[in-house]
Amino acid sequence: REKLTSEEKKKILGKNNLPTNSKLLVYGGNLGKAQGIKDLIECLKTQINNPGITFLIVGKGTEYSKLETFISHSGAKNIILKDYMPAEEYNRLVSACDVGMLFLDHRFTIPNFPSRLLSYLGKGIPVLTCTDPNTDVGEIAEKSGFGWKCLSGSPEEFAEKINEIQQCTCLAEMGQKGYEYLRDNYDVRIAY
Repeated sequence: REKLTSEEKKKILGKNNLPTNSKLLVYGGNLGKAQGIKDLIECLKTQINNPGITFLIVGKGTEYSKLETFISHSGAKNIILKDYMPAEEYNRLVSACDVGMLFLDHRFTIPNFPSRLLSYLGKGIPVLTCTDPNTDVGEIAEKSGFGWKCLSGSPEEFAEKINEIQQCTCLAEMGQKGYEYLRDNYDVRIAY
């Protein structure tokens, strides 16, 4: 796992026109209905212009234009939407973020495992999971000490978790726990 120095992190954030004076939460990947983009928007509404948090959303999908319209009409200065970027560039950017976000539509009735969790854990950043009640990835994150969970259809709960993240002083330690969890549970030698 690559650990960035503070100078490397600042350089990456500067190159992408991202602030260095707030906690940076990233959501990357497919922006489709299954990912609960409608729920993501409702959650983001609770944080418009929160000076302590910046949300970075990177990807493509059927719901991209809904996010673009929401950000444009809300006037939010702390929500940044970027189109698809090459994997190497995206992975480097994730390494410079503070927390990775997972979203799944709150109406799912069967458990899902969002694969983007593996990239966040591999980069050593904690996760905020906003999923349906049937998916246990949030419980795993909380019990293992590498993240927070809330229901994706609950903007109020999301706001509470964002407040916890803002107050958190142990993001690096949580990220390390996530990396260790990945190594101990999802390594191909164990998973197969």
